[in-house]
Amino acid sequence: MKPVIALVGRPNVGKSTLFNCLTKTRDALVADYPGLTRDRKYGTGRVGYKPYIVVDTGGLSGEKEGIDELMAGQVQQAIGEANAVLFMVDARAGLTGGDEIIARHLRRINKPVYLIVNKVDGSDENIVTADFQRLGLGQVIGISSSHGRGVSHMMDVVLAIMPELEIEEEEAYDDTLKVAIIGRPNVGKSTLVNRLLGEERVVAFDMPGTTRDSIFIPFEQDGQKYTLIDTAGVRRRGKVKETVEKFSVIKALQAIEVANVVIMVLDAQDGISDQDATLAGFALEAGRAMVIAVNKWDGLEKDARNKMKEELERRLPFLDFAEMHFISALQGSGVGLLFKSVNAAYKAAMADLATPALTRILEDAVSQHQPPIVGGHRIKLRYAHQGGKNPPIIVIHGNQTDSVPGTYKRYLMNVYRKVFKLHGTPVRIEFRSGDNPFANKRRENLTVRQAYKKKMEQKFTSKSKGRNKPDKH
Repeated sequence: MKPVIALVGRPNVGKSTLFNCLTKTRDALVADYPGLTRDRKYGTGRVGYKPYIVVDTGGLSGEKEGIDELMAGQVQQAIGEANAVLFMVDARAGLTGGDEIIARHLRRINKPVYLIVNKVDGSDENIVTADFQRLGLGQVIGISSSHGRGVSHMMDVVLAIMPELEIEEEEAYDDTLKVAIIGRPNVGKSTLVNRLLGEERVVAFDMPGTTRDSIFIPFEQDGQKYTLIDTAGVRRRGKVKETVEKFSVIKALQAIEVANVVIMVLDAQDGISDQDATLAGFALEAGRAMVIAVNKWDGLEKDARNKMKEELERRLPFLDFAEMHFISALQGSGVGLLFKSVNAAYKAAMADLATPALTRILEDAVSQHQPPIVGGHRIKLRYAHQGGKNPPIIVIHGNQTDSVPGTYKRYLMNVYRKVFKLHGTPVRIEFRSGDNPFANKRRENLTVRQAYKKKMEQKFTSKSKGRNKPDKH
């Protein structure tokens, strides 16, 4: 499991810039959750030798009045989710009273806190960071988040003592098909879980996990063992009530990582929100097989249903590979078909794709639709093989593959999905360009021609000098 790192500090100290640097994104808002976590942004860390989740928070004013309320809000929730906290201060502004108040609160938490002095570029780091030592937060690390200076060293220090998070139950249920139920609050996740468990179940009991109240619920149906991972905190069936569920992005992200298949629950009556699209994007980035369950479908009129279907196509076009079910978790309509799609999606995600078949399909696809011409030469795609599973990865070798446009990549992806019937799982295409076996030969020939040309020029020059030489007689 990926550890969680929270960024806290006053406004304008560079938290969002560091967030973009750590996630290697252009805009911190790409991971925003409007309407739910206005002041918190989530992303996958890509700097350092360990994967992690980074959380950006809104700036704390540092005012004595209201600081407790602020810390008890969005920032406090981010700190509660985190395994480590990066407290950022501004080197140019120097130590402020607001920094001291925030540091006083951070010293009370029982988690590693690192003091990060940002904007040290153009100054002596030792002199700049010395003033912040009196905050009493241990090691002080100077960086420049805008230029990336010191960021890699900072992450080496932070990740060196980060715990290896594991889910104990995962090892016990390696032979089960793990299905994560994700979605916004109050879309009916708990109701759906109870409905799934209540139909022809053999075994069902609670097994609290270690990912902050995620619940592992193993059961068996038609001879297949499953483990439902519920992120809404489902308790024993008799104690589950229709209440507004707590939502944690961290729990959803960690559940997605552990799962083999993800059931994305949407609310047909509320439509598709930015939060739905962002959460679905995380599942797609993780490469998970997916099934979409559009809940509360029974209460919609015909016009509303048509509008919802149009919205699904417009807002979630990147999930066109996922099977879509229109259900009512409360009434049970359509729920029985979900596991058929879950099984099919898992089978597709774990499919073995033979190299001869992959290459033959590539040749047929290229013959029907040639790759474009780049720099006067047509891109050549020679053969393909499987590079991984869950999701299926197809590696295609050829020449000038770096120039393959996205449209042609999607064309090949759709061809493979159609031929192999890879429904319910994303398919990833990777291109690799091989070294030209004639490159050295060409260089050798060029060298020979150059040497020959130079020799002939010297011979011609010497003859010319001989003709121009005056006669001794």
